[in-house]
Amino acid sequence: MTNQAPSCSRRMFLLGTATTFAGAFLAACGSEPPAEVSASDVPVGSAKVIGSVIIAQPTEGNFVAYSSVCPHAGSRITGVEGDTVICKNHNSVFSIVDGSVISGPAATGLSSANLTQNGDELTASL
Repeated sequence: MTNQAPSCSRRMFLLGTATTFAGAFLAACGSEPPAEVSASDVPVGSAKVIGSVIIAQPTEGNFVAYSSVCPHAGSRITGVEGDTVICKNHNSVFSIVDGSVISGPAATGLSSANLTQNGDELTASL
């Protein structure tokens, strides 16, 4: 019995190369557009989850933004309950005031996001 390396046809080589290139291209260009919301749509003492970001208004006129990716296991944070946001996968709870962990398996707080305000329009991005 002879040990032979598997052969690679030209078609398989080109398919593998194209797939690798497409994956790298999508990873480089796959960032989400900035989230936009009217400041009046973000409740005082609460938050809104918009795609990859959380925009919160802990106190009237004070807006902050965080990544909606849970630092515990990378799931999306989708729940808002009063002045907290919750990752429903493992029940980590975070404060909207500073993004700190209130409870759950998460050991670190939320990552900050960039937030700009132009009049009543809020724009947040990672």
